[in-house]
Amino acid sequence: MGDNIFKEFKGAFTECYVNEQLARIQIPTFYHSSNESECEIDFAVQTEKRVIPIEAKAEENVKGKSLKTYIDEHPVLKGLRVSMKNYIDQGWMENLPLYAIEGYLRAEGID
Repeated sequence: MGDNIFKEFKGAFTECYVNEQLARIQIPTFYHSSNESECEIDFAVQTEKRVIPIEAKAEENVKGKSLKTYIDEHPVLKGLRVSMKNYIDQGWMENLPLYAIEGYLRAEGID
């Protein structure tokens, strides 16, 4: 199969990586989907400070509408997207590099 498996399943590998990082710091995770729409939230976690819907993206191309739609429907929440992009705060959502999720959640009060 060569490198094709990494191209075809990169999204699944990325979600597994994020799940492993969350499990390593022993934070319970939840998945959310709705019968009313095709939107899904890859992970939802609760810290001492807030509930965080998380979307995991495998590359710097982070297009997708699920997280935005979910936040629009639940404006008291602020989303988190983990990807290959650098940190950026967009107001309704923060983008975080994949490698930084543990430190971010520790700062949010998971301990």
